[in-house]
Amino acid sequence: MKEIMEALKAFRKERNWEQYHTPENLAKSIAIESAELLEHFQWDDVPVSIEGVKDELADVIIYALLLNDHYGFDLDRIIKAKMLKNAKKYPIDKAYGNAKKYTELRKEKTNGNNR
Repeated sequence: MKEIMEALKAFRKERNWEQYHTPENLAKSIAIESAELLEHFQWDDVPVSIEGVKDELADVIIYALLLNDHYGFDLDRIIKAKMLKNAKKYPIDKAYGNAKKYTELRKEKTNGNNR
């Protein structure tokens, strides 16, 4: 990851783009590139262009890595922390094979206790 970050920052520096990579602009870029990724699945579950999917996914990840770098977050730590939060929100006994949002899983639990 260190090598990738160094390459991303060198690429950006060579073009004098640091000035544009504010947290707000990076967050906007993540949303925009995510939409462009989604566009590959707009009319079908199978994308027309796997290369396009790769390109847009790379763009999302690049902007996310640059935003992470801006704040100096420990990527491993924040991902593990989020996974712990998700494990609490989506306990296996309620979420297994279920695509409902955690708020809906709670309602099922509450409804089950009220019956």
